[in-house]
Amino acid sequence: MDMRIVLVTGDGIGPDIVREAVRVLDRTAEIFGHTISYREIDAGGISIDKYKVPLTEDALETAKAADAVLLGAVGGPKWDSMPGSLRPEKALLGLRSGLGLFCNFRPAVLYPELAAASPLKDSTIAKGVDLLVVRELTGGIYFGEKGRSDDGKSAYDVMRYSVPEIRRIARKAFDAAMIRHRRVTLVDKANVLETSRLWRETVSEVAAEYPEVVLDFMYVDNASMQLVRDPSHFDVLLTENMFGDILSDEASMITGSIGMLASASLRDDSFGMYEPIHGSAPDIAGKNIANPIATILSAAMMLRYSFSLEKEAKCIENAVSKALSDGVRTADIAGDGEERVGTAECGDEIIRRLG
Repeated sequence: MDMRIVLVTGDGIGPDIVREAVRVLDRTAEIFGHTISYREIDAGGISIDKYKVPLTEDALETAKAADAVLLGAVGGPKWDSMPGSLRPEKALLGLRSGLGLFCNFRPAVLYPELAAASPLKDSTIAKGVDLLVVRELTGGIYFGEKGRSDDGKSAYDVMRYSVPEIRRIARKAFDAAMIRHRRVTLVDKANVLETSRLWRETVSEVAAEYPEVVLDFMYVDNASMQLVRDPSHFDVLLTENMFGDILSDEASMITGSIGMLASASLRDDSFGMYEPIHGSAPDIAGKNIANPIATILSAAMMLRYSFSLEKEAKCIENAVSKALSDGVRTADIAGDGEERVGTAECGDEIIRRLG
């Protein structure tokens, strides 16, 4: 297979971590007989410095012509004084909207070797956590009509969803469940919200197309408690935009290290943009300190969801797991007395364990 990938290295540690993900991708492609061609675009602060805007039309068009996008990180204190419309983070919004990305996948996996880093470390409840939050990205209360009264003493935000919006994100969740553990939990507030009742009706209809997948329902307040009480209960959590925003952050904290967490933003076809959830950490940029694992795991998600290369994705994930089992630690995940490796060395150790 020939894969066309656009790289958005971005700001801060972005170039450092994307470099290691590319090395892992290249070695994986070599093992399995694939070819990869890359193009790089500027986005975020680096684009502001060069072109006075966080994302140019040319950059967006280049991304549109690819099969997938791998992004490092954008932003940093250097651009904090920029007006809102010119902040580096606008590049992410521009890419997501311009590329039609409506579905966010946020996995949360607690590696046994890093269990001590979890806030739940004093019990056994975090054992075996491997869940995926599927969040709708372009609808709901964040994008609904909003405003204030003429006297400024009241305000409103409208939550609105259509059946087609719900159906397309539901299919993404069920497709993901089919290559995981075949369980989907729809998280909503159907005892109060009419939009949630529409979600239940529509998701139930989609579930009929996937008889191998078990569907259950959970109110969002209960789900937030169960994520802490029994996170291993969940496989795929499907939810609307605002609930997903909150629950995905809660789920990520269970793993104890933001440097390990990948994500994907997808559209109707196989196209996606893949990125770690952490920031640009400009204070450690170029110092061979940053943890590249979240970006490497994002590359594995890209192989799985944009190219349907499950064996190749598992190859990378297994290499990461083996490296952690063998004690490979960057500074952010190293305990007291544990030997630490740099960004490039971490990439080397993972590459050694591929295949």
